[in-house]
Amino acid sequence: MTSRHRITLLPGDGIGPEITAVTRQLLDAVSAQHGFELVYDEQPMGGSAIDATGVPLPESTLAACRQSEAVLLAAIGSPQYDNLPREQRPETGLLGLRSGLGLFANLRPVKIFPALIDASSLKPEVIAGVDLLVVRELTGGVYFGTPRGRVEADGRVRAFNTMAYFDDEIDRIAKVGFDLAAARSGRLCSVDKANVLDVSQLWRDRVNAMAAGYPTVELSHMYVDNAAMQLVRNPRQFDVLLTSNLFGDILSDEAAMLTGSIGMLPSASLGSSGPGLFEPIHGSAPDIAGQDRANPLAMVLSAAMLLRLGLGQLAAATALESAVDRVLAAGFRTGDLMAAGCTQLGCRAMGDQLLAALEA
Repeated sequence: MTSRHRITLLPGDGIGPEITAVTRQLLDAVSAQHGFELVYDEQPMGGSAIDATGVPLPESTLAACRQSEAVLLAAIGSPQYDNLPREQRPETGLLGLRSGLGLFANLRPVKIFPALIDASSLKPEVIAGVDLLVVRELTGGVYFGTPRGRVEADGRVRAFNTMAYFDDEIDRIAKVGFDLAAARSGRLCSVDKANVLDVSQLWRDRVNAMAAGYPTVELSHMYVDNAAMQLVRNPRQFDVLLTSNLFGDILSDEAAMLTGSIGMLPSASLGSSGPGLFEPIHGSAPDIAGQDRANPLAMVLSAAMLLRLGLGQLAAATALESAVDRVLAAGFRTGDLMAAGCTQLGCRAMGDQLLAALEA
């Protein structure tokens, strides 16, 4: 009997619908090859939802996500929404989606594709062999802490946000980090700012307390400013990086550029139960939307993470990743990755090459 999986698609804004269309074709092909069926429920989110409903995350969209096995999000946002009140902006919808699904762990793998080693701005000898994973806490810290706001007194305006974590919030993300490190190379680096921030000292104390339960994992600590430097100085020293919401947001984007393009990096956001959220880490790129210039590879690799972590379809996930490897090795590139001697393709043509590689 053919298994069926229900996934929610959130094409979003900008290049989102273009890369979603390519990825859906590949998902259809790989699911047929591996004997299972995908049932899609496409829903509006971000700017498209604002245009349709007035809010960035309609209740109907959140309900559809909760009822699915996994959620695949393309990209949201556009400058045209920047002047809206914060609670009405696309990014607020993304925070609401993460919170509404209880997604506290964000996983961002950074792996150097041999065919793209010259695309990085760093020297090949620095990035060759890099294979690291950023584990970012996603629903706490300064993005969600209270109190927050803006006040005016004595002719001055003061704005403030609160960086706060409970011990159990730290414990659950630390467990994710330790478990992943134990399954990889056994090295976990926890990133904080414990020399300055009380919240970081609690973070370090809780991570240290958990280390005794993982004797096979080598734990180290690093201040966030040093970690930012070390990522470009010697990224091979890292296996799993564990960090808080704000620091992880910054470091994961920095780590993404080791690959030469943010258009290559997928991510997964997971909770204790319920569907995970899978998305490329790049933005909606409204400046190239509708021009068939988008790089769909991060979206495709996010779909591979969805298959592996969200649906347990390991062989299909590996097949998608292998198709990306073969297409890059054959010299096909989108504009953001273009190099001498390679063939430049648009978004749809890159999808065609991926389909051919998948079916070969």
